[in-house]
Amino acid sequence: MYLPFTFLFLSLIGIILMIARELVLVRNGQVSAVEHSHPFVPDLQRIKNLTFKKSKEIGYIILFITLRFFIKSSNFIKTKSIIYIKKIKDKISKKNSISNNETIQKKEVAKYLEIISEYRQKIKKIKHIIKEEEGIE
Repeated sequence: MYLPFTFLFLSLIGIILMIARELVLVRNGQVSAVEHSHPFVPDLQRIKNLTFKKSKEIGYIILFITLRFFIKSSNFIKTKSIIYIKKIKDKISKKNSISNNETIQKKEVAKYLEIISEYRQKIKKIKHIIKEEEGIE
């Protein structure tokens, strides 16, 4: 149990010493440029930048393709639905053409009742006018 604590405190002291040494150099104004120890590090930075740019371009391309597919598919669905609605209306109108004769007779009956109701309203208006002229009401 004491051994891990000992290693922990030794590593903390080592980290503090490294930071203190760098701070002393910075205070004295002796900041040195850090050279990369590995020869391929600049190439890795360039590869990183190119990868970022290309991934951005690919993202835009995927977005464009997705929007294009959405617009084309919605237009296709719209046109096909209009065609199917017309077909269904034609079929329904063909079925209703057989029973259309019955509806014409019903409309004539409704027209007859409508004429009668109009006459009744006219008669009520005339009665009301006569009652007002005679002073009955």
